[in-house]
Amino acid sequence: MSLLLNHVSVLPHEAVTLASFHSFSATCSVTNRALHATPERCRCNGSCISIRSSSCCCCFTFRGCRYKGKRLVRSCSTTSDFVIAGDESYGNKQVVSLTPRLYDYVLKNVREPEILRLLREETASMRGSQMQVSPDQAQLLAMLVQTLGAERCIEIGVYTGYSSLAIALVLPESGCLVACERDAKSLDIAKKYYHLAGVSHKVDVKLGLAADSLESLILNGESSSYDFAFIDAEKRMTEKYFELLLQLVRVGGLIVIDNVLWHGKVADPLVNDPKTISIRNFNQRLMEDKRVSISMVPIGDGMTICRKR
Repeated sequence: MSLLLNHVSVLPHEAVTLASFHSFSATCSVTNRALHATPERCRCNGSCISIRSSSCCCCFTFRGCRYKGKRLVRSCSTTSDFVIAGDESYGNKQVVSLTPRLYDYVLKNVREPEILRLLREETASMRGSQMQVSPDQAQLLAMLVQTLGAERCIEIGVYTGYSSLAIALVLPESGCLVACERDAKSLDIAKKYYHLAGVSHKVDVKLGLAADSLESLILNGESSSYDFAFIDAEKRMTEKYFELLLQLVRVGGLIVIDNVLWHGKVADPLVNDPKTISIRNFNQRLMEDKRVSISMVPIGDGMTICRKR
């Protein structure tokens, strides 16, 4: 059995190497700008096949395989990379997939304030630095706060303060950000940069368990008084935080949840660790939650923006 992939930008006679995926392997040859793949074995689970060359990567499900799954096609060239939904009712719409080169381009087009750059660089050398949101995510959060005209915000999971600082910088002088974090050491770095940026008066730091802090705000009569909230903390607690924030955020306000794609694990039925299951289940419940309007955005590790109805 052979496969023929057209419209692939590889040169005739270019050396092609194969990367197997989900127990599929094949031999490949290139003739007249078409890539031919002859499978040697197939035990795919309906996910995809990966064939790589020095300038191209194409992923697709193996048609004719006894395991039936969605068709996922990645059309590539030396400068671009696209995915196409497996459901043909979407009309074969090509959606850009971020390559390292393209993501570098995105980052070069982020307007990152100098104080945020300094914080990012200091955090980069720390253990757990991958927990910090990316500059493009922080820029989106700041724009949402500005567009909303938010004055009262909440962040769950501060770490060293990159996202909270981005939010505080765009809040009006009378604005307030409640920043909940349980790790004192990382919070000390955040507070240092709040001071350097001149926004300490806008940030109300809550050291301790976020759920306790949120419940305290509710008991203090602050329900429906916040405009914006961002969740980037313990993933198995996301639903708990979300329910508490629904009480604190006003109608028309936003709740943004980070890591909803969880490194792609949520879409892999073979991955069933507790955190992945928790995020997957939360995403499904959110789809059915009529209390909010939602938009899942594939930025960073995936963010879902919820607007309270």
